[in-house]
Amino acid sequence: MRRWCLLVVTAAMAVGQVPRAADGHPDLQGFWNNASLTPLQRPAGLGNKQFYTAAEAAAYEKSRLEEVNRDRRDGSGQADVERAYNEAWFDRGTKVSRTLRTSLISDPVDGKVPAMTPEAQQKWAKIQADFAAHPGDGPEDRPLPDRCLMFSQVGPPMMAGNYNDNYQIVQTRDFVSIRAEMGGIVRVVPLDGRPHLPSSVRAWTGDARGHWEGDTLVVESTNFRVDKRSRFGVVYDGMTDENLRVVERFTRKSVDMILYQATVEDPTVYTKPWTVEIAMNKAEGPIYEYACHEGNYGMSGILSGIRAEEKKAALKGSAGR
Repeated sequence: MRRWCLLVVTAAMAVGQVPRAADGHPDLQGFWNNASLTPLQRPAGLGNKQFYTAAEAAAYEKSRLEEVNRDRRDGSGQADVERAYNEAWFDRGTKVSRTLRTSLISDPVDGKVPAMTPEAQQKWAKIQADFAAHPGDGPEDRPLPDRCLMFSQVGPPMMAGNYNDNYQIVQTRDFVSIRAEMGGIVRVVPLDGRPHLPSSVRAWTGDARGHWEGDTLVVESTNFRVDKRSRFGVVYDGMTDENLRVVERFTRKSVDMILYQATVEDPTVYTKPWTVEIAMNKAEGPIYEYACHEGNYGMSGILSGIRAEEKKAALKGSAGR
């Protein structure tokens, strides 16, 4: 009996049908990876060109891999030092997304993050100025990744970084859990129709509620905890506020791919919503523990370095008087 079931499932997968859970919905479970060389925003010069041809994609991949190679030496000692880790530590992928999009942003058509509202621009300029003047009076002044609290990979939206772009999805009738390798952070999404939490209850990953629209899992997240800096990690250094709403869509297109789409809505920050589209590829597990900086020595190193720079500046100022 078990062998017969296995043969049936294998045959269904061979003809392109996606696996389904006991309740009939597509089975999203398993390990997935969304690493790619596709940038968040469309490179300059491509205009409204939304997709590469296969040849164009290959040429871009070759150029991009040369550009980001941390092991390259171009004769500038300072530039070499500033490239930080060597290439062995990176796992950003070697191909553009399987969709062949020229940017992860699929809407607006120009592939760019929309402009901020005038009020948000002023607020963001002040945030940047304050950070430049006070980059580390205390740990609270540092960006969320430095504090091991949030990463772009965790989401929403879930956007790949330089490494640890792996996920594990566990699905039941009433819940879907998404575990990000980066930070080991788990998002639990209820599917039972319960309302969102009161707006006074906020979390770094927001308050998620999900439902099925046909074969697509739709997840709406609100109630985000606000930080002075970006929640989008290294891929985009922009702000959000308490009005952020993210709607994610997970559509299993084949045995080895989930099409992930996420729309960012924040009317008091952006002049219009924007959507990212990323192919999540089937991956082998397991996901390993991610401990960030154990004992918080990374943070202590950052802050002690800033204190040393301040002391050096003060001594230099005293000598000049």
